[in-house]
Amino acid sequence: MAAADELAFHEFEEATNLLAETPDAATTSRSDQLTPQGHVAVAVGLGAEDEVDDSDKTSLLQEEKQQPGFWTFDYYQSFFDVDTSQVLDRIKGSLLPRPGHNFVRHHLRNRPDLYGPFWICATLAFVLAITGNLTLVLAQRKDPSIHYSPQFHKVTVAGITIYCYAWLVPLALWGFLRWRKGVRERMGLYTFLETVCVYGYSLFVFIPTVVLWLIPVPWLQWLFGALALALSASGLVFTLWPVVREDTRLVAAVLLSAVVLLHALLAMGCKFYFFQPLPPEHIAPPPQVISLSPNTLLASTSPRTMVT
Repeated sequence: MAAADELAFHEFEEATNLLAETPDAATTSRSDQLTPQGHVAVAVGLGAEDEVDDSDKTSLLQEEKQQPGFWTFDYYQSFFDVDTSQVLDRIKGSLLPRPGHNFVRHHLRNRPDLYGPFWICATLAFVLAITGNLTLVLAQRKDPSIHYSPQFHKVTVAGITIYCYAWLVPLALWGFLRWRKGVRERMGLYTFLETVCVYGYSLFVFIPTVVLWLIPVPWLQWLFGALALALSASGLVFTLWPVVREDTRLVAAVLLSAVVLLHALLAMGCKFYFFQPLPPEHIAPPPQVISLSPNTLLASTSPRTMVT
C-alpha cells in the first residue's frame, strides 16, 4: 500500500513541477500511452493552439471565394449550372404533381436554376407560333378558297406573352408573400428565383398540349387544354400551399384562386389567339350568281335585223 501511495504521489508531484515551469503547457493523460515506469505523459505545446488557429484561418481564406456583383456575367452563370439529369427530374416533377410533394423541397433543393425556365419559355413561344401557322395551312388544304400568308408576328406576340407571364407574375406573387410575411411572421417565403423556377417548369406541360391542338377536333382540343391546365395549376397550388397555409383562410383562398385564374387566362388566351378561325378577309368570297330576267334572255338570243 505504501509503495502504491508513493507512486501516485510521485506522479502528481512531477506533473505539478512541469506545469510550474511551463504555465502555458497542455497536459493529456492517456491510459494507452503510459511509460514503462507508469509515469503520465505530459505534452508541452507552447503556442500550439495559436498555430492551429492560424492554419484554420488560412484554409478558410483559401476556400472562400469572392462573390461577384449582380451586374457581372459570373453572378448569373451559377443559375445556369445544372446538368441534364437535374432538368429532366424537375420536368418530371412538374408533370406529376401530387399532394404533399413540394416541388421546391424535393426537386430544387435550394438550387434554383434559370436554364430550364428560359428554354421552356422559348420553346413554348416558338411552338405556339409554328402551330398557329400550321393550323391555317391545314385549313387551306381542306378548303382551297382560304388565302394563307405567313404570320411572323405571332412569334413576337408569343415570346412577349410567355416571358412576361413567367417573370412578372412570379415577381408580383413574391412581393405579395414578402409583404404578408411582415404581417404574419409565421409564414414561410420562397426566394424570387425559386418562384420563377416553379412557374417556368409549370409551363412545360403546355408544349405537348399545343402540338396536340393541331388535331382539328374542337372538343378534343378543349379536353387536352383542360388536362394540361389541371396538371400545371395543381403543381403551383401544391407548391404554394405550405407557404400560404400559415396565413388567414381568406387570404390563402384568394391568393390560390388568383394563381389558378391567371394560369387559366394564359391557356385560354393562347387557344383563342393562335388557334382562332380565319378572319373574313382571309376567306375568298363565294362566286356571285347574276339572275337575268326572261326579257333580257330573249333580247340577247333574237337575231339582229339588217338595215339596208
